[in-house]
Amino acid sequence: MVAKKIIECVPNFSEGRDKKVIDEICSAIKTVETVELLDVDMGSDTNRTVVTFIAESKYVANAAYKGIEKAAELIDMRKHSGAHPRMGATDVCPLIPVSNTTMEECVEIAKSLGEIVGNKLGIPIFLYESAAINEERQNLANVRSGEYEGFSEKLKNQDWKPDFGPAELNVKSGVTAIGAREFLIAYNINLNTTDRTYANEIAYELRERGRWKRINQKDSFYYKGDVVNFEENYYPDGNSDYVGKNLKDIENFYRKSGRNFRKRYNSLGLDPENLIGKPVYKDGLFTHVKGLGWVIPEYSRAQISMNLTNYKISSIHEIYEAACNEAQKRGLKVTGSEIVGLIPYQAIENAGKYYLKKMGKSPGLPPVDLVNIAVQSLGLSDVSNFNPSEKILGMPKNNGELANRVTFDLIDEVSRDSPAPGGGSVAAMSGSLGVALGVMVANLCVSKAGFEEHSKELGKIAEDGQEIKEFLVNAIDEDTNAFDKVIKAMRMPNDSDSEKEIRAEKMQEGYKSAAEVPLEVVEYCYRALNTCDRISKIMDDSMASDVGSGAQMSIAGARAAAYNVKINLKTITDNEYTSKTNIKLEKLLSECEKVLQTVIKRVEKKF
Repeated sequence: MVAKKIIECVPNFSEGRDKKVIDEICSAIKTVETVELLDVDMGSDTNRTVVTFIAESKYVANAAYKGIEKAAELIDMRKHSGAHPRMGATDVCPLIPVSNTTMEECVEIAKSLGEIVGNKLGIPIFLYESAAINEERQNLANVRSGEYEGFSEKLKNQDWKPDFGPAELNVKSGVTAIGAREFLIAYNINLNTTDRTYANEIAYELRERGRWKRINQKDSFYYKGDVVNFEENYYPDGNSDYVGKNLKDIENFYRKSGRNFRKRYNSLGLDPENLIGKPVYKDGLFTHVKGLGWVIPEYSRAQISMNLTNYKISSIHEIYEAACNEAQKRGLKVTGSEIVGLIPYQAIENAGKYYLKKMGKSPGLPPVDLVNIAVQSLGLSDVSNFNPSEKILGMPKNNGELANRVTFDLIDEVSRDSPAPGGGSVAAMSGSLGVALGVMVANLCVSKAGFEEHSKELGKIAEDGQEIKEFLVNAIDEDTNAFDKVIKAMRMPNDSDSEKEIRAEKMQEGYKSAAEVPLEVVEYCYRALNTCDRISKIMDDSMASDVGSGAQMSIAGARAAAYNVKINLKTITDNEYTSKTNIKLEKLLSECEKVLQTVIKRVEKKF
């Protein structure tokens, strides 16, 4: 049982006025399995629509292709005009890792998608951002330069040969850029003022671009100081007191600290060879952050408005804390913050864990608790209600029919005259309760006097245990779903020889699935036992019974799940498969029993 890999895709289509066209494109995207359409933002003036959807990694490329294919059919770039820069019917199509996936996987999917679109639809494809093959193409603005009207000539230049597809303009569909990038978080921080100047003051301190270096500040407001410029034989560093005599000096100084002077000033639109009379720039506190200040009349306050282009490097909670510090320096106060659009669960999870650790508490809490801590600590409901179910992408949740039942309802369901849910589901539930007890003890010990030196380890035990618990809770339904495959196979036609053969094959597949799920449950019950083992070395004596109970529930889950593995192996005709599975099972059970005895010895010494 593997956690689902979720990828976000945000194709931009060059049509923002004809809803029928966009509806057809969206309908094509939604035909693909696992696709969830999150947003459709049509712009009349720009004549552009931004579609946002998520899908499992193995389906996202097909969904994106369906959208690009339909756009190529319905949109004619020869008739297109709009305020936004554009170059194709599908202008850009970025892939963004959201949950249990990586940027590397998104890059590979982008390349595969680009090749298919280029070959099948005859559209020139450029890879950009993290998927770009060369540095010049990382920046989308460079790729799009010249727009649709300029690409006939641009494509004749060997330097601008497409990564995939023909090296000539598709006059109807134009050119498409396909890329991979980190999730963009639109994030606003609220101040107790309606003066935009103050919001800009802090935004410039935070953003990657930074601001002009100033000296001789007369008060706490940096913007009131005197601007420092480059002069003949005067090349100051923006972040220190160092002054070089020439360009070579300042370049060498930058290099020693791992920075690149030319790259820095080129990014600002300044020629490093012609800086005399130009302002010296001070770096912002964070990379991958764009920001400025503005005032929202309906909120009666100024905001620091930011785009976070890589929350894994510049985290939302670090930026919030820095904004609070900068505001305090200036006699201002941060009242809270706001997420515009969506935010990945990992960003919220990291914030929740950060604030729990700051409080001296264990970060090993359930996802819903981590979210609540993050929402409260960041003041995300300051100006509007923050609804986690609507705002957070990839939040762990269980949609299983059984797992979501009240305990007594689930027990009643087990007791009914149906084969599922059965022993496998009960085994998973037993293991989840066992590890939950271990996690409980770890979380309680973190706050106890005398456990200070173990706080980091206790927090790690709790975090690891939560992952095991979530898996086993999901397995309550997965076990039942696995056996359903056997039931479906039994109901298949069984009259002709070919029907019998297909039915027998599907039944074997079903029995293997029905054996593999409980085998994974045994594996995770073993991990649950290890959680109890880890906490038994540290636990408060008064909690020994809870740890012992957790271990007993975990071993019960392992033993019960093992029965389900064995009963299904009995019907499998693949002798090699059954032999390997039995060996793995017996080894796991043996290790489970060893860990159980270790925990029991430690626990019973406390009685």
